[in-house]
Amino acid sequence: MKTNKIHCLIVDDELSSQKVLQHFISETQVLELEAICNNTSEAFKHLQLNSNIDLLFLDINMPNQTGLDFYKSLKNPPAVIFTTAYPQYAVDGFEVNATDYLLKPIAYERFLTAIGKVLSASDSQNSVAEFIILKENKTLHKVEFLNIAYVEAFGDYVKVHLEGRSIVTHSTFTKFLEKLPAYFLRTHKSFSVNLNKMQQLSGNQITIDNKNIPIGQTYKAKVLAALNL
Repeated sequence: MKTNKIHCLIVDDELSSQKVLQHFISETQVLELEAICNNTSEAFKHLQLNSNIDLLFLDINMPNQTGLDFYKSLKNPPAVIFTTAYPQYAVDGFEVNATDYLLKPIAYERFLTAIGKVLSASDSQNSVAEFIILKENKTLHKVEFLNIAYVEAFGDYVKVHLEGRSIVTHSTFTKFLEKLPAYFLRTHKSFSVNLNKMQQLSGNQITIDNKNIPIGQTYKAKVLAALNL
């Protein structure tokens, strides 16, 4: 993506669908709506004049030209999420490598799943991931790894501690740790710390943001080795 936001274009001839997507985008922090187009002609003009579009929300069933034919006609097209009231078009949508396909009426939870796929695809194109997308309740948060102080097992969830706040996301602790860069070090069965944030080591505790993180006996040797101690 060209900035921290995903720049979106809605292409749909139905006002009600436009309003639903516009509302969902406004509720999703990682998204930025650039424009709404009523047909593919308007969308083509907008894409010609603006090179910053990362994602199309593109209705398939529109007059004059279908969204599918329009997308096939584009050179170097942005990512696309097709929207339609007709489930039989889903297969056609995936034939052009659509990121996802949303069936109207669209639920916000399903919308967030589609956005997660966009972010995952973008992440896989980068050799080194610099951020992670965390879902808390019905909100997606884009969090840079460097801003995470430490993470904590929290039952069936993981509590991600940032400066001045925390985000609780649904995940097993082990699975979540697999997503973290190498500078995160597991110190305990329930904690992993960002070594860049470490303030001090004293006894069986590491201090980060004035919070004492325990070092379990099982992990102590590995922690000392990581710190060249």
